[in-house]
Amino acid sequence: MLLVVDVGNTQTHFGTYSPQGELVEHWRFATVRSSTADELGAALRNLLELRGVGLADLSASIVSSTVPQLEPEWVRMAGHYLGHEMLAVGPGIRTGMPIKIDNPRELGADRLVNAVAAFERLGGPCISVDFGTAVNFDVVSAEGEYVGGVLMPGVEISLDALTSRGAKLPRIDLVPPRRAIGKGTVEAIRAGVIYGYASAVDGLIERIHEELEATAPVLATGGLASTVVPYCRSIDEQDDLLTLEGLRLLHARNA
Repeated sequence: MLLVVDVGNTQTHFGTYSPQGELVEHWRFATVRSSTADELGAALRNLLELRGVGLADLSASIVSSTVPQLEPEWVRMAGHYLGHEMLAVGPGIRTGMPIKIDNPRELGADRLVNAVAAFERLGGPCISVDFGTAVNFDVVSAEGEYVGGVLMPGVEISLDALTSRGAKLPRIDLVPPRRAIGKGTVEAIRAGVIYGYASAVDGLIERIHEELEATAPVLATGGLASTVVPYCRSIDEQDDLLTLEGLRLLHARNA
């Protein structure tokens, strides 16, 4: 089986694929930046065993990491516990997608993976929006070129900043607001965060379409997508597995 690992700043999402390219299972756990290769190996083994899978069942692997210090630890883990070299998404990897930005080395691995997966699915101009620690918008042209994107602070970052700097503001759960006009502080914060982000996403998508001079389908993914996407008017589809599928595609192109 193929192991695919998406290391985000907040969560690590990984899954296993059969030789036929079908997703077998996937898991999420909190990203700990100080994790060692041994700790990652132990966590991976324990989660796999919950589904009756062993480390010996993993014949290949690929990792995409937004946390620089964890990428080499995952690679070391694979060499020691899986007995093979883990492919890491970065400069030099074959993507099949020209990167048309000023400095291609600045492009985050997760953003590239999402763009590849979105274009593979839609076969034309498209936009992927990843709701994670940041909200990333990644734009692909009709020719399959990565042409750029937008970055904005994520929902939880903004909420943490609001409640930590506002002495009287309580921390809240991100549950659906009942109305736009809150009848209390908690309702007001929920409406501001969720409706506010939904409106921001819609506004940015509108501006991107204006610059593209075309309307492109929009795919949403990421751990917090389900919180905001139901209130967006511009999102065509939500796929929480988009990044894992992009990793599978990149592994196939480099096998």
